[in-house]
Amino acid sequence: MVVLVSAVLFDEHITIDGSVIVSMTLNSPESLNALNLDMIHLITSKLDELRCNERVVAIVIEGAGDKAFCAGGDIVRLYSAISEGIDQDYLERWFLAEYTLDYSLYSYPKPIICLGDGIVMGGGLGIMNGCSHRVVTESSSLAMPEVSIALYPDVGASWFLNQMPEGIGLFVGLTACRLNAADALLLRLADQFIDSFQCASVIPKLCSVRWGGCAHQVVTSILSELGSASDSFRLPESMIERYYDDIVEVTRFDQLSEIVTAIAEKGVDHSWWRKAQEMLAGGSPLATAIIYQQLSLSREYTLKQVFESEMVLTTRCCQRPELVEGIRALLIDKDKKPNWMFSQLDDVDSVYVDSFFQSPWEVNPLSNELEAIDKKSAACR
Repeated sequence: MVVLVSAVLFDEHITIDGSVIVSMTLNSPESLNALNLDMIHLITSKLDELRCNERVVAIVIEGAGDKAFCAGGDIVRLYSAISEGIDQDYLERWFLAEYTLDYSLYSYPKPIICLGDGIVMGGGLGIMNGCSHRVVTESSSLAMPEVSIALYPDVGASWFLNQMPEGIGLFVGLTACRLNAADALLLRLADQFIDSFQCASVIPKLCSVRWGGCAHQVVTSILSELGSASDSFRLPESMIERYYDDIVEVTRFDQLSEIVTAIAEKGVDHSWWRKAQEMLAGGSPLATAIIYQQLSLSREYTLKQVFESEMVLTTRCCQRPELVEGIRALLIDKDKKPNWMFSQLDDVDSVYVDSFFQSPWEVNPLSNELEAIDKKSAACR
């Protein structure tokens, strides 16, 4: 007998006063809970169902297994869709659904707790960052590694990277550097640190209290209590804080070429910094230029404008050969020898880069979806 396992597990937990906590578990531990279209649709549908349900007071999103909350999108499926061309509208449906989900989290009327234990990358960070209460542990490892496959940090990263102190978000986007729990707290990618073993206590704690008053304040209080009971010595040193002045120094230039050179030549004797240098050096020069331009253009965008711009840029990236080559080299053939279109940043054609930012539509297909989300959230407040 074939047993079908849901890509997302849902469960209801009854509190002592009869309220309901709903848990959502990304259920693909063998792929580090990589997001696929089924997962996105399941989560979106459940959020729509719960949005105005007065019995539901909070939602918890976590990942199955002990390695990752979510390591990003299902890039292998994306590769097949692009390279084989068997489903021309799959890509638009994918990103339309993913960005709609990400955007909806920011304005959701109920508290959503994301347990960002383990690996949180790409699309996983897109989900986590939209949640009202973002938890990290000593095992958390966050990154936006898109430069390595000739993409750019999307899923709202054009927003949250630009919310970081001057130069830091650009450094994170260009180098795909790993961020630990302390980094996440410093850069406001997370709200609370707890010991990883305390994650199992979150739902029981939520069920042990009465939910009168502001639900967001109740959640904040419970997570703070768990944080106070956690061992502060398990919180790692923030690499961003340690090398903050160095990052500001290498990103202060007006030209991207100067920034890239400064990062590459900065003599910091630490594996974290050297890894960041390696990721930038091995990444797509075209993607490096795209990342810089997108973060510059979106600096003053609203959240809605950010997602609309990312819909355009991601669609264009999927139409060009560089992304396919990046995925092939890293995840398909795994030779880690991509044949980039431009061998170095100085060779990148600025006119070609500009073409990625030109919308293929008269009306952005994401616009109506985001307007609908705004109306749904306002109706339940």
